[in-house]
Parts: sequence; structure tokens; C-alpha cells
Amino acid sequence: MERLRHDDPSRLGPYLTLARLDADSFDGSAVPERRYLARTADGERTVLLCAPLPDAAAPAAWAMEAELASRLSVPRFLRPASQGSEAGLPWYAVPYAPVLPLPAALAAHGGPLPEDLVRRLGAELAAGLAAAHARGQAHAGVSPAAVLIGAAGPLLGCFGAVRSAAPGGPPGLDPGCLAPELRSGGRPEPLGDVFALGAVLAYAASGHTVPEQSELPPGLRRLLASCLARDPADRPSAPQVLHALSTTGPARTPAPAAAPAATVLDEQAPPPLPGRVVAALAAQSSELLASELPAAPPARPAPQKVH
Repeated sequence: MERLRHDDPSRLGPYLTLARLDADSFDGSAVPERRYLARTADGERTVLLCAPLPDAAAPAAWAMEAELASRLSVPRFLRPASQGSEAGLPWYAVPYAPVLPLPAALAAHGGPLPEDLVRRLGAELAAGLAAAHARGQAHAGVSPAAVLIGAAGPLLGCFGAVRSAAPGGPPGLDPGCLAPELRSGGRPEPLGDVFALGAVLAYAASGHTVPEQSELPPGLRRLLASCLARDPADRPSAPQVLHALSTTGPARTPAPAAAPAATVLDEQAPPPLPGRVVAALAAQSSELLASELPAAPPARPAPQKVH
């Protein structure tokens, strides 16, 4: 939870902005959206409120991606509950629950996450991507900042960041998450999401989207190298990534078995988050509860007729 900047909107639709979700210390070019913690003027509803980055996204295309995301029912995808536009700036909102962007989770933890947690997060995200890909839909916005860590597991936001990028403008993604075919102007495809997922898991395990092999846990090196292959044909599919992350033993990328073996996703509860991450989530929630609503902007006077 970070203080608002002077150029942040004080209000979007029915919501008064209280704070930024992303820290000023993070590289702003690596956050695909502006994200705020906000509340209705009556204090009844608190939301995570998202809007496009200035100059990085075409507002109309961004709004279309938000509309598409609101109609998708995909596990682990952040799903807009309402959307609108304020003075030409589109926005969407989802009900608030304490979440940390993946970079903030690593900062709270003091470094890379444990391998078992990286595997679980990766399996959850791969399951969501597999469901989207089965519908012929690429996420096109997977990056560390797009992954929101909460007590109930990860959520994947920033849907369609590549597709909604302004002509000639950056999509607001960490460059390490852009597959080579996207950097050369290709269309977002499911295997581009797999490349980005590999970069996200490399980040979670090492603190870098483009790490040295020696920085990665040995059990993840082979799988992540295959996800990050330059040629899309050499990458595994999202279901194969899910299978490799979910089964016990060293990571590998076999084709799914006819009769799937038991996986970590069969467990009822996710593995516990590191204590410092839990403390950061609790601090965010308590700070938000203690936040006072800003004064509502004064109403504009009604125009007077000139006789």
C-alpha cells in the first residue's frame, strides 16, 4: 500500500482512491496497469481499482480487454466485477482482498521464494492458462507484477496488456517476459504465455526474469529452460507445465499421462506463505481499514443563463 502521487486520479467512477498497490520503488515500466485501493464514498465497498498506464495502452483497446476478461470464467484470472470510464479514462474494479504483487512479495520475504511455493504458484497459474488456452484465448499480459499473491492463492491480472499496447508504445511488461516472437511484432499466442510464465517462475525463484542457470533451484532448471526456449515449437504447453510442476520429483516436461497421477493441486489448502509475506498482507489490510476517505471533490456549480 503506497501513497498516491500528485498525478493520480482522486476518483474513478463511484470510487475514491486511497492508495497505490504498487510501490514507487518498483520500475513503473514493468507494471502493466495503474492499480489503486479504493472505496465508495459511503464506505460500504472497498475494491482493487485498475486503469491503463498513460501513453502505454490505447484506452479503447484496454477497455475492450477488460470487458473480455469480465466475461471469462477462468481459474486464477482476475475477473473485473464492474467497469466504466471517468473523463475518458477507463477503469475496472474487483472486490478487495489483501494481495501483494509478486515483486512486493519477494521484497517482503527478503528474497526469492522457496521452491515448493514457486512450484505451487506455478501450477496454479499454469492451470488457469491451460483453461484459457483450451478456449483459444491467450492471456498476453503475464509478468511478475501481474501475479497477485494472497492467502487464497495467486491471481493473474493485467489481461491483454500486449494486445492493448498503444501503437509504438511499450506494453508495460518486464522485457524478460516478452517472447522473441512478440518482440519481433508477432501476435500473442498461448506459447507466448508459456514463455512469460517461465520468466515469472524464474523471477519468483531467483529475483530475476532472465537469471543465470546457477541462480535457479536444480529441480526447476530444465523445466524453465524449456519454457524460455526461443522457438515456440520447443516449449511445453501449459498442461505439460502444470503436470511437470504438480508431480513430485525433479521438474520435467512429459506429455500428460492417460490417467493423471495425484498432484499437489489435489490438496485442499495451499502451502503456507512465508511469515513476512503474511505480515505484509496483514499490514496492508489494517492500513486500508484505518484509512480515512478523502474529501469528495466539490460539486461543480450549475451554469447560469446569460440574458
